[in-house]
Amino acid sequence: MSALLALCSSLLFGTSDYIGGHLTKKHKVMTVTGAIQIFGFLVGLMLLLVTRTWIAPSLSWSGYFLPGVCAGLIGFAGLNAFFAGLATGRMGVVSPISSLSVMIPVIYSLINGERPSALAITGMVIATLGAFFGSGPEIRGGLSLKPLLFGAIAALCFGCAVLFLTLGAQSNVLMTSVSMRLPTFFILTAMAIKYRTVGNFSKKDLRFLFLAGIGDFLANIALGEASTMGLVSAAVVLASLYPLVTSVYAFKFSHERLHKLQYVGIIFAVAGVSLISMG
Repeated sequence: MSALLALCSSLLFGTSDYIGGHLTKKHKVMTVTGAIQIFGFLVGLMLLLVTRTWIAPSLSWSGYFLPGVCAGLIGFAGLNAFFAGLATGRMGVVSPISSLSVMIPVIYSLINGERPSALAITGMVIATLGAFFGSGPEIRGGLSLKPLLFGAIAALCFGCAVLFLTLGAQSNVLMTSVSMRLPTFFILTAMAIKYRTVGNFSKKDLRFLFLAGIGDFLANIALGEASTMGLVSAAVVLASLYPLVTSVYAFKFSHERLHKLQYVGIIFAVAGVSLISMG
């Protein structure tokens, strides 16, 4: 069940990223990511009202609030670094590096006592390579410092954000996910007031942004639940396969060509998932 939830998380993350990436072609990056974050926050509040699972926050690191807030702030910083790197025009450099963020929660889990089987570890390595290759690594034309730096910052931030999410999930998954959106909600609201704009989205764009917000929020819920039901290391590796989902969407709906390495990435991902499941 843990593996299935983690794979669902990957599917939802990839879907949300594809929608967001598509909309950034005609809207500013910050307004798109901001709208997705705010819609996700509203979805979380609605789920709290429906499920009535509100738990008062505490300032203990064993609770959900502090890990959730840290995950939200660090993840938001990672998004800014990621899109700043993409602005350099080197997606084939930034995206593969950022995909290695999964190593941070995996290493933390292993240091803190998780002992996956040899088969599962082999699957994790192969699946991580699948996510890396699926991101479409590109080194032709040389490598400049700026995209490498932004990619490394994004990887560090994304990895730490996932780590804090899994830590908070041990207390309460839904409250952790809502807490993640709380600081960015206030930051983005302040920015909207300062610049007197909310993005000027059409009704059709708002529908897609709402879907992306739902997908992004539910992806965090699925990953958080997966981390409480099985090995955290295996869950975060399976959830990290979302670049492959985004690439398949781009191939299917945007008619983008897949590089040969991306096909290799898909094969590696399937093999890795199979080994993790058997382990």
